[in-house]
Amino acid sequence: MTTNTREHQFIEDMRQKLGKRLVILAHHYMSDAVARHADYTGDSLELSRRIPDLDAEYIVFCGVFFMAETAAILAKPGQKVFIPEMNSRCVMSDMAPAWLAERVLDTLAEGGLSVTPLTYVNSSAAVKALVGSRGGSVCTSANAKTMLTWALAKGPHTLFLPDFRLGFNAADWIGLPKEDRHIVDVREHGRAVNLDKARRAKLLLWPGQCVIHSRFKPETIRKARAESPGCLVVVHPECHPNTVALADACGSTSFIIKFVAEAPEGSVIYVGTEFNLVNRLADKYRGVKDVRPLLYSTCSNMEKVTEPNLAKLLADLDEAPTVQVDEALKDPAKLALTRMLEACAR
Repeated sequence: MTTNTREHQFIEDMRQKLGKRLVILAHHYMSDAVARHADYTGDSLELSRRIPDLDAEYIVFCGVFFMAETAAILAKPGQKVFIPEMNSRCVMSDMAPAWLAERVLDTLAEGGLSVTPLTYVNSSAAVKALVGSRGGSVCTSANAKTMLTWALAKGPHTLFLPDFRLGFNAADWIGLPKEDRHIVDVREHGRAVNLDKARRAKLLLWPGQCVIHSRFKPETIRKARAESPGCLVVVHPECHPNTVALADACGSTSFIIKFVAEAPEGSVIYVGTEFNLVNRLADKYRGVKDVRPLLYSTCSNMEKVTEPNLAKLLADLDEAPTVQVDEALKDPAKLALTRMLEACAR
């Protein structure tokens, strides 16, 4: 249970003082101590959709750094975007540095392949800009099926990065045959790409993954079902396809929240995603439904954003460093994000 602290009261006082000049956004994986101060909580898609309609002077994003970069790309001129901890990186995002993604795309192009790149939102602004400049777009776990269909329709090849598990699961959802998929070898600075195998595949997958969701194994689900016969299991699509295949349902954090909400009273529900969200759901439905973590798995980078450093940021907003995106990257990155928002609004 989250208790009130001196920092809690200070943050609430600052929110009242600044009023509509301040908006705090928080990802579902934030701790309760941080999430309770948010004007809006959500997954990456929900929060991305919020940003263009915000009029606040100060936008504080509680999450990992690529999320704050996305906010900075979509923010209006004059708006300032902050994150309480600048060093809250995403390990998956760092698995696909922009220079290497560009090298791989160039190698594919030099081999005669026409490729539409599609990057998971868990990527840097530089990667989003690269994708936007090459005719591609962005996706989230909530709309990966829609955006993969969009990219494949542009044919003949799509490069999905950086999370091969989300890409593989999305391919399953749209019924893309496994023989039409190929995990790209990005070693040797992008020179190890097998062009023959790439030519035979419609979907090229970057070999990245989420270290938080990689911990959920098929045997974890088998153990849960043995301990609680008749239980329900819902997992995030960053989990391995073999894990997803054994679950009752799979979807984004927003999907998971809805799944738990709609489960019958008295259900035992195992949830395979970051622990802070699972714990919040367990508290919400305590005594009505039994919500359990499939496995205790937390994101150490999300945990770098705390109530004390949120309070410290709000104490010195006018002097605090803002999240900056190189001007040369903004337009192509925004183009990639806009393509997603437009495709998902249809």
